Amino acid sequence: MENTPLFWVGFNAFVLVLLLLDLLVFNRKAHVVRMREALGWSAFWIVLSLGFNYLVYRWQGETAALEFLTGYLIEKSLSVDNLFVFLLIFTYFKVPQQYQHKILFWGIIGALVLRAAFILAGAALLAKFHFLLYVLGAFLVYTGVKMATSGGEPEIDPDNNPVVKFLSRHLPITNRLHEGKFFVRQNGTLFATPLLVVLVMVETTDVVFAADSIPAILAISRDTFIVYTSNVFALLGLRALYFALEGLMRLFHYLHYGLSLILIFIGAKLLVADLAHIPMGVSLGVVGLILGGSIVLSLLFPKKEQPPVPTEEH
Repeated sequence: MENTPLFWVGFNAFVLVLLLLDLLVFNRKAHVVRMREALGWSAFWIVLSLGFNYLVYRWQGETAALEFLTGYLIEKSLSVDNLFVFLLIFTYFKVPQQYQHKILFWGIIGALVLRAAFILAGAALLAKFHFLLYVLGAFLVYTGVKMATSGGEPEIDPDNNPVVKFLSRHLPITNRLHEGKFFVRQNGTLFATPLLVVLVMVETTDVVFAADSIPAILAISRDTFIVYTSNVFALLGLRALYFALEGLMRLFHYLHYGLSLILIFIGAKLLVADLAHIPMGVSLGVVGLILGGSIVLSLLFPKKEQPPVPTEEH
């Protein structure tokens, strides 16, 4: 797709309008997001994404549309790992449900900026140095293997997070939430609240996940506009997906292995790109088959609950 400034300005203006409506109109007041509301917003973002996919098809044809859809599915599926970590972070810091939406909103704003920088830098490097394709392919295969052997249990360690440690050394932090504010002023001194620490954890966690998802989508398409827009639409629906799947995420325990297979497949596709061309339609089919298969397997063979550890009677 021709990356004219008009495309970039128009798309980002459209996204900004959506975000402002979300913040200032639909979610102006902090509240607990119920399942029905979350499912409605999830459906809205999915329909909007597919509508944009159709526009890509009308403007640039089938190949560009398939690249967008494949990138969108990969980013959306890899985001499930983000959701697990968000759940752990909110549980660890005991964040009330009515403030979780606000943190995810600002977390995704930061993620959009960081992803744009990663995408533009990565695409420029790949365009200039062809050998980096093989490095990228090997990295994705390695990441997929490591993901498959890690056990699928994400961990958080706020005490050793370098950004959180820097924040705590240079800014006083209160021990109260202060009605969902990130900063409060007490006796003339500016304090950060625990919600700011949670937001920092969410942002730094996303940087880690971007190291997997951005290379995976750049392996699908070198068109920065396609890569960026597929990322944006996947991230915009991430908050609603979190609240819709909050109670169901742990059911899809085979999805973790499906994601690792997808990364290995995409990495292998890059490694053999100069020897054999795999059509985009085939790539999309493989991604869809692996995702669907891992979800079906999770439902057919649910994870067994660990029996409680017996305690000794005294």
